[in-house]
Amino acid sequence: MHAEILKPVAILILWSLVMLAWTVVTRMPAMRKAGIDITKLVGGRGHQLDGRLPDRSLWAGHNYVHLMEQPTLFYAAALAIAILGGGGRYAALAAWAYVVLRIVHSFVQTLYNRVIVRFVLFALSTTALVALSVRAVTLAFA
Repeated sequence: MHAEILKPVAILILWSLVMLAWTVVTRMPAMRKAGIDITKLVGGRGHQLDGRLPDRSLWAGHNYVHLMEQPTLFYAAALAIAILGGGGRYAALAAWAYVVLRIVHSFVQTLYNRVIVRFVLFALSTTALVALSVRAVTLAFA
C-alpha cells in the first residue's frame, strides 16, 4: 500500500472537522441573537436558516456542506490509489494540491465569499481530482 497519498486524506478529514467546529462557533451565537432556541426546535436542516440569520454567520456551515460533497470522490480516488499501490510522486502532488486548494476555498468562502474566487479554486481543485481519478482508473484496469 502506498501510504504517502493518505497524508493529504488525513489532513482533509481533520480540516473538515475544523470547519464543523467553525460552523458551531459562528452559527450558535447568531441563532441566539435571532431568538432561535435550539432546545425547542424539532427537525429542520441547516439551509432553513438562510434568510433568518446574517449571511456571514452561515458561510462556514455552507463550506462544511461542500466538504461533505465533492471531497468524497477525492477520498475514494486516493484510497483506491493507495490500495492499488500506484500512487507515486505525481499522485501525491495532485492529492496535496486538491487538499490545499480546498482549504484555501474554505477560508475564502468563510471569510470573504467572493464567488469568482471560489469558482477558480473549485475549478483548480477539480482538475487535481480529475488527475487522481484518471490515475485510479488506470491502476484499476492495469
